[in-house]
Amino acid sequence: MKKYNFLVLTEHTKHSEHNSLYALVAELAGHEQCNQIYVASRGNPENKSFFDDRTSSKVEARLGNTSFAYQADGMPFLEGTTSVDIQAVDVVFMRLPRPVTDAFLEHLVAIAPKQVFVNNPKGIIKTSTKEFLLNIPSVCPPMTLCRSVAEVLDFASKYAIVLKPLREYGGKGVVKVEQGAVFEGDSKPKALEEYLRGIKEELEKDGYLAMKFLKNVSEGDKRILVVNGEILASSLRLPAPDSWLCNVAQGGTSVPSVVSPEEEKIIQKIAPVLLKEGIVMFGADTLVDDNGQRILSEVNTLSIGGFPQAEVQTGKPVVKMAIDNIIAYVNQKVNK
Repeated sequence: MKKYNFLVLTEHTKHSEHNSLYALVAELAGHEQCNQIYVASRGNPENKSFFDDRTSSKVEARLGNTSFAYQADGMPFLEGTTSVDIQAVDVVFMRLPRPVTDAFLEHLVAIAPKQVFVNNPKGIIKTSTKEFLLNIPSVCPPMTLCRSVAEVLDFASKYAIVLKPLREYGGKGVVKVEQGAVFEGDSKPKALEEYLRGIKEELEKDGYLAMKFLKNVSEGDKRILVVNGEILASSLRLPAPDSWLCNVAQGGTSVPSVVSPEEEKIIQKIAPVLLKEGIVMFGADTLVDDNGQRILSEVNTLSIGGFPQAEVQTGKPVVKMAIDNIIAYVNQKVNK
C-alpha cells in the first residue's frame, strides 16, 4: 500500500477554532496511507519568497498529527517549523482562503508539475469565479454576464435581479435590483443609475454576474458538501429577519438539512464537470426557484469549510468520509 507525503497550504492568521483545516489534517494524519503531512502558512513571514515573491519552491511548515488543533496565537506555524520543498511531496492540499491571485495559482502548477493537487490550481482559476455558472445554465436560474451599464439595465428590465461581483465572496458586494432601486444589505435603497455610476469601472473591467432574483429566497440557501463526486452533507442557511441575504457572514443562520432529489441530480450533473478540472472538493449552493424546486446558485471550489460542523449536525463521520474520498482520488491519479 502506497503512503503519501502531503503539503497543506493555508493562511493561519485567518483561522478560528471553527476552521475545518484542523479536523481534516488530524484525520488525514491518522490515515493508513499518510506518511507525513506538513502544513505551511502564508502568514509566516519566512514564507514570503514562496507565496508572494514566488522565488522559492520551499516553505516553512509545521508537522501535522492526529492531535492537530487550533491555537489562537498561531505560534506552531511560526516556530519549530521544517523546510519542505513542494517538489518533494506527493500531494498538495489547497486550504488557502481568499485572496489568492491567479498568478500564484499558475505558479504552483508550474513548480510542481508532478504533484497531485486537491484542488487543482488551474481548476480553481476556472471555477472559483461566478462566471463559471454560465457553463451549466440548465441547473441555474436565468443569468447573464454583464460588462456594461446597458447590459445591466437590459437584464433588469426583464426581472428583479441579483448582481454579483465575479470574484468576491461571503456575500460581499452582492445587491438586489428591483424596480429601478438597488438594495445592499440593510442600507437604504439607491437609484439604479446612481449605483451603476459607482461600479462602472469595475463592471467594464471585470464584469458582474446578473441572476434572476428568486422570490423564495426566504426558504434558505443550502450548502451541499461534495468530495470526489459524493455528497457528504448539507446545511441550510436562513436569512436574518427582513433580509434576503442567506450568508452567515451577513447575519444568516445555519441549520441541518437533507439533500432533495433535484439537488442530487444537480450534483450528478456538475460533479463530473468539476472533477475534469481537478476539483475534488466543492460546495454547491442552491435556492428554491419560483416553481418551488431547488436550483444551483453558486459553486465554491477554493477552500471549502463546514466539515466538522456537518459532522455534528448529521451524526455522520463527515470528516473521515472527506479524507477517505480524497485518498481515493489521489490513488486514482497516481495509478493512472
